Amino acid sequence: MTTTEEDNTPRILIVEDDERLAVLTQDYLVKNGLEVAIETDGNRAIRRIVNEQPDMVVLDVMLPGSDGLTVCREVRPHYQNPILMLTARTEDMDQVLGLEMGADDYVAKPAQPRVLLARIRALLRRSENAPSEDVPQRLQFGELVIDNGGRSVHLSDELVDFTSAEYDLLWLLASNAGRILSREDIFERLRGIEYDGQDRSIDVRISRIRPKIGDDPENPKRIKTVRSKGYLFVKEGN
Repeated sequence: MTTTEEDNTPRILIVEDDERLAVLTQDYLVKNGLEVAIETDGNRAIRRIVNEQPDMVVLDVMLPGSDGLTVCREVRPHYQNPILMLTARTEDMDQVLGLEMGADDYVAKPAQPRVLLARIRALLRRSENAPSEDVPQRLQFGELVIDNGGRSVHLSDELVDFTSAEYDLLWLLASNAGRILSREDIFERLRGIEYDGQDRSIDVRISRIRPKIGDDPENPKRIKTVRSKGYLFVKEGN
């Protein structure tokens, strides 16, 4: 998977062992302006993701070698770009586990090509958009510093690893500190789709973010759950 310095075409790696489905998906995405490579084995996928650093990975759960959840967990310390997980429609546990392993989003199989393309474009926009100049790009709450220019988070002067989706959620909450954001609002602003009342991805990410910013998951002081309303990032305190 190579590209010239002048070529800004997003590079996508599809990790899918159903070669016919992978090729059909590749053809559709290429026709819509993306550069797409295919990998069919989980173990090889780990090496390729780390070495090639594609702009995004579309990752199936069921794979020979290492399964998709293992691939996601293994590459996350070395790969910060978006990972879109493909899961069986009825396997809610796969969706939750995928998010816990560091996936940025998921699509239930069989995925409609237009839906898959829309999710891919949304994730690419989130990871590529330049910060707006009229919004403060550095927020500090005690020992917690969030730098939107570099998309980095420091706690007590130590850099903390965040996935792209985790960072986007943290920045959204922190930049609205003192204001309750509903799940519906968060969903629309981060994923561009309406909340269906059942998706647990926001809750899973909150549970991953809390310990990373020094918040007690059992008794959170920084990111509070407001019953029946949503989440509140508290302005004051460490």
